[in-house]
Amino acid sequence: MRIDFAESRQSTLGLEWEIALVDRESGDLRSVAQEILDGVHANHGNLGPDEEHPHVKQELLLNTVEIVTGVCDTVAQAKKELHDNMQAVREIADPMGVELFSAGSHPIAQPSTQPVTDKDRYGKLIDRTQWWGRQMVIYGVHVHVGVDHKSKVLPIVDGLINFQPHLQALSASSPFWGGEDTGYASQRALMFQQLPTAGLPYHFSQWSEYESYVADMLHTGVIDDISEIRWDVRPVPRFGTVEMRIADGLSSLKDVGAMAALTQCMVQSMSDRLDAGERIPVMPQWYRVENKWRAARYGLDAIIILDKAGNEQLVTEHLTELLNELEPVSKRLGCENELRDVERIMRGGAGYQWQRKIAAENNGDLCAVVRDNTARMRLT
Repeated sequence: MRIDFAESRQSTLGLEWEIALVDRESGDLRSVAQEILDGVHANHGNLGPDEEHPHVKQELLLNTVEIVTGVCDTVAQAKKELHDNMQAVREIADPMGVELFSAGSHPIAQPSTQPVTDKDRYGKLIDRTQWWGRQMVIYGVHVHVGVDHKSKVLPIVDGLINFQPHLQALSASSPFWGGEDTGYASQRALMFQQLPTAGLPYHFSQWSEYESYVADMLHTGVIDDISEIRWDVRPVPRFGTVEMRIADGLSSLKDVGAMAALTQCMVQSMSDRLDAGERIPVMPQWYRVENKWRAARYGLDAIIILDKAGNEQLVTEHLTELLNELEPVSKRLGCENELRDVERIMRGGAGYQWQRKIAAENNGDLCAVVRDNTARMRLT
């Protein structure tokens, strides 16, 4: 099987932001995505009746919409597109008494009661995965970065997985599940990997091995389409990108921009190293698994494994070193301000820390956590 990789300019950017719809009064999820999508569609004068809105899209659950950008050159441009399309959603949601919420999970919602979007591929997913599929009341941020040559794609996937715990710890925002504190910084990270073809990617030494894997998955009926490979980091051949899918949902555009800048800078840095003839280290699979678990469990307090020799360091210390290394890259890409926001997250706290703080200040009231999140979204 041959899989072509689309032409793409190096380090162009595309963002996807999954957003939950919640009731303004109760804070619970509301399954009104179709009404929101219909309203946004009607306000977009150039769309035909059967055309999908280019930037506001359906998701698995009827309580969710996804806001996506086009191909952007800078993080600032991508943030502007997200902001504008969020405002288009608010024009419909506000009169309905619906607020916008984004975190890795909703703190009080009962997963099994959430209606699924009436679409064939979603129905097949739930039919196959059953209880696990019905638990997917989770939200994330995905970052696509353009890669200018197919030969770089798999090494960059491996390279981003080396930094999975950094990205997971910064974005972790799902400590609560069904009204309980799980003890984890990111419940979403461990929940999502229960789906077939989700979780950590495999290591492939060359593109033909990846093509063989996809062919096997299609032949055996594990997937019907390459997009059903839902790894934490994956190639997206039709776009010519590598997609980072590690991040939990984020409650502010600044935080989304920080994750986008960090990802974009890392991909550019790895591309430069490959152009210079260097190799991207590949972590042993058992260390990849352990690092993911540590970041999901401990967040910014995780002590992570750095290399195949088993050296370890506090994730925030290693992040500080990484940001210093990436500073010249961020200036080239025009995202130095957004990259500095990574430091702001480390200083001020990640989403899971804020949620626990708000809950503690309100005698364990998790509705207060929802209200705080929607208020932060209002500042976007």
